[in-house]
Amino acid sequence: MNCPACANTLQERDVDGVKVDVCDGGCGGIWFDKGELHHFDEPHESAGALLLSVKRDPLRDVDRNARYDCPRCERYVMQRHYFSVRMSVQVDTCPGCGGVFLDAGELAGIRGLFDDEEEREAASKEFWDEVFESHMADSEQELDESIARSRRIAGLFRFLSPSFWLPGRQSWGSY
Repeated sequence: MNCPACANTLQERDVDGVKVDVCDGGCGGIWFDKGELHHFDEPHESAGALLLSVKRDPLRDVDRNARYDCPRCERYVMQRHYFSVRMSVQVDTCPGCGGVFLDAGELAGIRGLFDDEEEREAASKEFWDEVFESHMADSEQELDESIARSRRIAGLFRFLSPSFWLPGRQSWGSY
């Protein structure tokens, strides 16, 4: 499997029982198959420290703005997005296999974002509340007003429904 950033051959490394692929001697990037990154993304996870020192060729120039092809699938272009709501580290994820490629230095950036999963979840909730809570409240109020208006209109036309005149059917006045 070749590195998506520099085309160097990725070398498999067993780190605490998890096999990751590193671009050792190339650009210093790291490939994580689906679900592997969460073993290394927090500072208290000692296994991640072993991946911070991948040998990198300083003469190897990588265009970090280029779109990478997935090294596993080879038919998908990876999607670049922020790793967390703090929007400081971008990662490349394959939409096909779910693998993640980190350029050199990105793992260190990810490990510095949050101390643990609880802190990450709290930051996500805070971001959600800040960005969407007021919009959700406005939408809910508009929906409630629309439902009330619909009920008033339906109440005006209840007498037109034949079921209005049948015993036991008058409570909501429709069929």
